[in-house]
Amino acid sequence: MEELDPLLHQPLRTQLVAFLAAAGEQTFGELKRQLAVSDGNLDAHLKKLLAAGYLSVRKEQGGSRPQSFYALTESGQAALAAYIHALQQLLPLADPHSESLPALRSRHA
Repeated sequence: MEELDPLLHQPLRTQLVAFLAAAGEQTFGELKRQLAVSDGNLDAHLKKLLAAGYLSVRKEQGGSRPQSFYALTESGQAALAAYIHALQQLLPLADPHSESLPALRSRHA
């Protein structure tokens, strides 16, 4: 069984990466609005995802202050796909009628 990516296994980071996967490049302000989080909370999670190479950032000067645009990288897309696959492997275990449940129990006994 695949291990869940601990970086993506945090709810806000999961939501952030999933949102960017669907919406494409987004500004900091739009991410904050869509995810309903504080500046500091969003910034902390973005920094972790950037450090892991899951996101890229593009800075653009416009108007009175610069804008930051965030997008999922190829590495981030692959990590999200692997995370979803690992979750899908776990779902049958939640079903008490699953045929894979006895096999898993016998492996860990």
